[in-house]
Amino acid sequence: MITQSKDYFADGCGRCERFATAHCSARLWADGLAALRQLCLEAGLEETVKWGQPCYQHEKRNIAIIGAFRGDFTLSFFNAALMTDPEGILQKPGPNSQHAEAIRFTDAAQVEAMAPVIRAYLTEAMSYAQAGVTAPKAGIDLDLPDELVEALDGDLDLAEAFHALTPGRQRSYVILLGSAKTSATRVARIAKARPKILAGKGAMER
Repeated sequence: MITQSKDYFADGCGRCERFATAHCSARLWADGLAALRQLCLEAGLEETVKWGQPCYQHEKRNIAIIGAFRGDFTLSFFNAALMTDPEGILQKPGPNSQHAEAIRFTDAAQVEAMAPVIRAYLTEAMSYAQAGVTAPKAGIDLDLPDELVEALDGDLDLAEAFHALTPGRQRSYVILLGSAKTSATRVARIAKARPKILAGKGAMER
């Protein structure tokens, strides 16, 4: 995966074989992603990289993250439970998600058209970071398989990404691994699932 944001906007995240090719989603949506980046930087956010994607922070807290997919590109907010979403534009990333967190775009022109709203949403999210306000964490009591615990202990990137997943997404991996009959199968499934976890996706998401 890439470690510098400039590489993302030039070549993509580096998580798949489409990296640095004409088929890379980051290249397909280059204009729209650049427009989102500009809005985030103009808001005074600090640009960094998380899970191979441009992430924007304020007061050392994650505010929003940019993503590019084959069918659309997104600006997703951390601590989505705090967002008031007066325009009703935030969408849930998946059926197991508890909160709507993403603005989805299918055209670069949409970013320009929605720029005032996007700025307002960024300002709202930054205000929570400035005030030290956090969303209450949903209770989750998962019995993680030993193989998953071992994998997380030995892979800091994987651990950070897994613990950043929604409770529903975490649960989906516990279910996936729980259906395996042998430890070797669970280890293999964890290895296969690693890219999805790093991408912030649940076990059943494509």
